[in-house]
Amino acid sequence: MDYKHIENLVLLCKADNEEAKETLVSEFNPFIINLCKKSFVSGYEFEDIRNECYKTLFNCIKLYQPEKHRFVAYSTNAIKNSVNCLIRKSVRRQKTDGSKVVMLDTTLENITCYDLISAEDIIYRNQVKSHVNSIINTLTQEEKELIRYIFFKGYSMKKYSDFKMIPYFKVVDLKTNILNKLKLAFRVEKQHILIN
Repeated sequence: MDYKHIENLVLLCKADNEEAKETLVSEFNPFIINLCKKSFVSGYEFEDIRNECYKTLFNCIKLYQPEKHRFVAYSTNAIKNSVNCLIRKSVRRQKTDGSKVVMLDTTLENITCYDLISAEDIIYRNQVKSHVNSIINTLTQEEKELIRYIFFKGYSMKKYSDFKMIPYFKVVDLKTNILNKLKLAFRVEKQHILIN
């Protein structure tokens, strides 16, 4: 870019010269296209971002004061800032206008299906829970206590061995045996379901 040539074009543009505006747009076209290719704004296509850049460029022409600074630096910063502003707005909009957001005046028909839990999912989860509980009920009281302590309460096997005053290796063996029993029970139950 020839800075003096662009300064002259801007002065002509301020005097409402249409040909100077077209020449100025063609001078900034590579910069704007390059910036648009590098930018992603949710909800905007390439042409939308490019049009926003041109709008900013024409706004810069209107507000430019030649005695304060050079037009190229002023306009390139303004164009970059406007694209960054679009990106910030789209990120904020995603948090408040996403598919998971339901407005208070939204009718039930407008709520998407994947936001709702279907009756089939609830029935399936309840069946799985009852199935797991029935298999766990086949274990001894000591085995149930180990499962509750390690898997549900989140304690380590070392803490369980200290709590029960059992050697650690026995706790490891007990856990392995319990898991093998559960695997076998699930396999048998799965085969029974497939046969029926």
